[in-house]
Amino acid sequence: MMRSLLVRGMLAGLAAAALALVVAWLYGEPQVNRAIAFEEAQAAAAAHAGHEEEVVSRTVQKTAGLVTALGVYGVALGGLFAIAFAFAYGRVGALGARATAALVALGGFVAVEVVPFLKYPPTPPAVGAPETIGGRTALYFGMVALGVLSVVAAVIVFRRLLPRLGAWNAAIATAAGFAVVLAVAFRLTPTPDAIPDGFPATVLWDFRIASLGVQVVLWATLGAVFGVLSERAVRRRSAATAAAA
Repeated sequence: MMRSLLVRGMLAGLAAAALALVVAWLYGEPQVNRAIAFEEAQAAAAAHAGHEEEVVSRTVQKTAGLVTALGVYGVALGGLFAIAFAFAYGRVGALGARATAALVALGGFVAVEVVPFLKYPPTPPAVGAPETIGGRTALYFGMVALGVLSVVAAVIVFRRLLPRLGAWNAAIATAAGFAVVLAVAFRLTPTPDAIPDGFPATVLWDFRIASLGVQVVLWATLGAVFGVLSERAVRRRSAATAAAA
């Protein structure tokens, strides 16, 4: 069963990556081009004649490079999603396969995307001092880990509060605790200044919205497609179990 779910998860991740790729091409890449144009204009104004030559051309980056990156990411994410689904199915209430997949997709999106986005929103690749990349990357992945742990803890707390408080009050208490944890973490973690002076605010805003849109499409498609595929697998297993009994 687990092998079947993994295959379905990777297929769903590949389908989700394909749709996310369309959004990235239509809305993300134009903002990256504008950011690169800004960087080149700044370098020309500062008379940086020794501008480094690109190791990978921009054409390759936004075609084969983007396709490969999103494809690998989608397949890997789909596999992890299948594992999370297998763990959650039957443990988060009397939910069917589709509902469980939707819930896992929502939790994953909040943990992996929303929580880091609120503290460290993405910036175009051409923006930011190169010497701060390592620090910003470490802070970002640290926030991703915090998001995952916070969502898992919220699910555990909600399940324990549910018998005593009921669904509505347990959800409110859990959401309040989740918000407090994030507020404290956001207050204690540093915010590196990675945006150069004079960078167009509209380009930065549009890039961040496009990045968030890519992730919304990715996670929504992953949850929907995997829900359909896993439902069929669960039905087949139930039928086989009933026949054997």
